[in-house]
Amino acid sequence: MSTTAEAIPEVGQLLIKNNLANQQQIDQAIQIQKTKGGFIGTILVQKNQIRQDVLLDFLSKQYNCPIVDLAKETVDANLLSTLPPALSIDKLKKYEIVPIAKVGANLKVAVADPSNKQAIGELEALAKMKFVINVSASDKIAKAIETASAKGKVDDKKPPQKTALGKEELSKLITRAKQNVPTKDEKKDEPISLKSTGDSPIVTIVNNILLNAVYERASDIHIEPTETNLQVRYRVDGVLRPGLEEPLPDSLKGPLISRLKIMSRLDISERRLPQDGRIKLKYEGGDIDFRVSTLPVLFGEKVVMRLLDKSNLQLDLKVLGFDDRQLVDFLEAIEKPYGMILVTGPTGSGKTTTLYSGLSHLNKPGVNIMTAEDPVEYNLAGINQVHINHEVGLTFAAALRSFLRQDPDIIMVGEIRDFDTAEIAVKAALTGHLVLSTLHTNDAPSTITRLINMGIEPFLVSSAVVLVLAQRLARKICPNCKAEEEVSEKLLIKIGFTPEDLKTLKCYKGKGCELCSGSGYKGRVALYEILTLNDELKDVILDGGTAEDIKKDAIKHGMLSLRQSGLTKVREGITTIDEVLRCTFGD
Repeated sequence: MSTTAEAIPEVGQLLIKNNLANQQQIDQAIQIQKTKGGFIGTILVQKNQIRQDVLLDFLSKQYNCPIVDLAKETVDANLLSTLPPALSIDKLKKYEIVPIAKVGANLKVAVADPSNKQAIGELEALAKMKFVINVSASDKIAKAIETASAKGKVDDKKPPQKTALGKEELSKLITRAKQNVPTKDEKKDEPISLKSTGDSPIVTIVNNILLNAVYERASDIHIEPTETNLQVRYRVDGVLRPGLEEPLPDSLKGPLISRLKIMSRLDISERRLPQDGRIKLKYEGGDIDFRVSTLPVLFGEKVVMRLLDKSNLQLDLKVLGFDDRQLVDFLEAIEKPYGMILVTGPTGSGKTTTLYSGLSHLNKPGVNIMTAEDPVEYNLAGINQVHINHEVGLTFAAALRSFLRQDPDIIMVGEIRDFDTAEIAVKAALTGHLVLSTLHTNDAPSTITRLINMGIEPFLVSSAVVLVLAQRLARKICPNCKAEEEVSEKLLIKIGFTPEDLKTLKCYKGKGCELCSGSGYKGRVALYEILTLNDELKDVILDGGTAEDIKKDAIKHGMLSLRQSGLTKVREGITTIDEVLRCTFGD
């Protein structure tokens, strides 16, 4: 169906008028833009319907702005850190615009779409400066933003400098450390300031461990007592690595754990049972929560702290890692009026982020969204979130039963663990509610058989489930030390590439630098496997098909497996062969 002339953006009308694109191409680009966002011109370039140089020349002449080649002109990364916090990296990525340099009282910027006056005006207001507009290619703008971010000059959430204690300073603090620590109770619900360390060496060491975890963008801190010392490790981009240059001495086990318990408002005298608590810290970049778990082990108590930094929560579905087809399938599923959508994967694979992103997309004033979580990790405005409490009988099943009396439109269940929860969730999905939840299975097809093994009848599963999404998190190559690598053709063929792929395939890796702590990786991207239940798949389920039967039929209808999704990210230069092999099984 052709888009009316009034509905075509200005730049689309001009491209048609100048015979650089036809009506059908613009209509298709508009449909893609509605689903994925982005600039119409860039979409046409990606579909090979117009050359990038032709588009830039057209935009430059039409909007009277020079072309800038960001591959040759250096973007001042320091400049970005001086801009107001409201002018965030997310906004720059969304509007495909990057500041280059100050020109007097103005700001020289490169934009992909100079016709988007509304976006430019909004960012000028946030920057409190007039823009000097230049035009550049979308991919080069994205790379310039990513490179500047990786250099650590952009992220205003990160402490200004690493505060790691040197060996000499740490040694002095250990020497001064006492076996008893201050027992002054922190004021309830008030963030603990990392500035108020006083003179206690234990407090200083603990604060240093916490603050450096924030700096390193760790997801978890592990404090582990051994027979002779106390190990501190950080989980960064899914992999554990040392948090201190050397272990702490055995004599600090008691004082350090006690300090963490005081901060978490736990019972410092109870060392025989596991305990759960929470720490809320205030530092220069803002507030951050730590979910604390203590566990008695052979040589003391192990403490694991999960960092919950809402400022790092990415709720934009378009940047999570979906490819075009997967994003369309997921959006179509969550926009259905009823049915069940299941997200599966191991602990720490990003399931909660995907669910929150979906809820954020659906969160509108006319919709009642209710969630049951254990625990509630992030507070989402406009959504009714319930914290599960097994001690008082508030289980997932009990919460679900209550939800159905609360007139919900959309229900999110943190996890389906048993038959009762599964049964109520399926019934809710079949009675006019959209239900989102998670399961722990290795891939999407196995989720169907897991529900059946729980006791749900196959005909109910095939009727209720709309889509199953399996995911993993793969580490991204550090953009600062990214370099091409040679990989044997034999290995590439073995893991799933075709001989045709090898003609154009380039593989990359990170050589290791200061910004990625020598790992070669910075950040993570999601790999997705999306199973949409069509009529043929429903027949396979009703006929008692195994997970393997379901998988074969799904792949026949276009499902990308986790391994294939990973290989796509290798083709795009986002991750490495080693990382894909670490995260996925062969098909």
